[in-house]
Amino acid sequence: MHEKSSGPLAGVKVIELAGIGPSPFCCMLLADMGAEVLRVDRTGPADIGVASDPASQLLNRGRRSIAIDLKTSEGVALVKKLVAQSDVLVEGFRPGVTERLGLGPAECHAVNPLLVYGRMTGWGQDGPLAQTAGHDINYIALTGALDAIGNANGPPVPPLNLVGDFGGGALYLAFGILCALLEARTSGQGQVVDGAIVDGTVHLLTSVFGRLATGDWAPHRGGNLLDGSRPWYGVYETSDGLFVSVGAIENRFYQELLEQTGLGNDTALRDRDDPAVWPILRARLAAAFRQRTRDQWMQALGHSDACVAPVLAAHEASSHAHIQARGVLVEAHGVLQPAPAPRFSRSTPSIKRPPPTPGQHTHEILQEQGFDPAQIQQWHERGVVA
Repeated sequence: MHEKSSGPLAGVKVIELAGIGPSPFCCMLLADMGAEVLRVDRTGPADIGVASDPASQLLNRGRRSIAIDLKTSEGVALVKKLVAQSDVLVEGFRPGVTERLGLGPAECHAVNPLLVYGRMTGWGQDGPLAQTAGHDINYIALTGALDAIGNANGPPVPPLNLVGDFGGGALYLAFGILCALLEARTSGQGQVVDGAIVDGTVHLLTSVFGRLATGDWAPHRGGNLLDGSRPWYGVYETSDGLFVSVGAIENRFYQELLEQTGLGNDTALRDRDDPAVWPILRARLAAAFRQRTRDQWMQALGHSDACVAPVLAAHEASSHAHIQARGVLVEAHGVLQPAPAPRFSRSTPSIKRPPPTPGQHTHEILQEQGFDPAQIQQWHERGVVA
């Protein structure tokens, strides 16, 4: 049986048509916040089998799984029964796929007019590229985000899939779903949320477009305040081959940086707004940081206002005192993983259960729906469920 949640979304019921990337991350966010998320996985060896331990599939944490063959009329009818008792459905297929399955918005709203129908795609539900395959790197390339990331003298650098899939995609879909849930309380009607990664990624660039409008944005990498062009906002190598990050944007923090690195008396560096000074400043900061190891620098600067932090690998982050003190990473169900975020003064988000094996809870869920054991067995034998 499912556990009672104390998170802020306790009582919200979500049906997730299993996908990859941003849609599972969106559903993980909802589950972390207390929603009861039921993941509908596909049947068959290719879908049931996983390439690695299911416990490591952290995007799937916090929910139960039922495996249903959506290509059968009985499977579709079963999903509709689940939809009729839910608040949200999330799908991440190409436009038109769920309609062809008989589980599109019209069919789902026919059984549940209050349903919020969340759709996650890269290009969106319409437009010239709507039916074209793509991945995170393609979506952020089209928006202008990828072009802005990287060294001035090199090609653009993909920022993992944080900007597109998770930032512009999953987070915006989760936000849209919650907005639609609130609106449904007053209107008495559900609606479709079209979550497109290109839309969200462009929206993340709002400040950039503001700078473009005023002519304050250089149209090339390495020419703007936050892209590494300024020596006081960048990354420097230390004597042990590791790195520290520097973000001394405000002048008082810049002065602290100069003092802490032994450059406070260098008169040539005082006018930091003069681009002619930047090559000199960069070279002298680089030489200064090469005098000590990363950890030695952090012992000296870790609690100063010079805005310097170590560049840690993911496996190092859990040992940092600040990460530990706030419990940013936790061990749950035997796996070290990010704790739910954000935090609340009263509600308590939690990782309720480990990632399921596809179909792990099929029998349990069908029993809860009141189906006869003989009917459940028959569905198993015929491959309707697994």
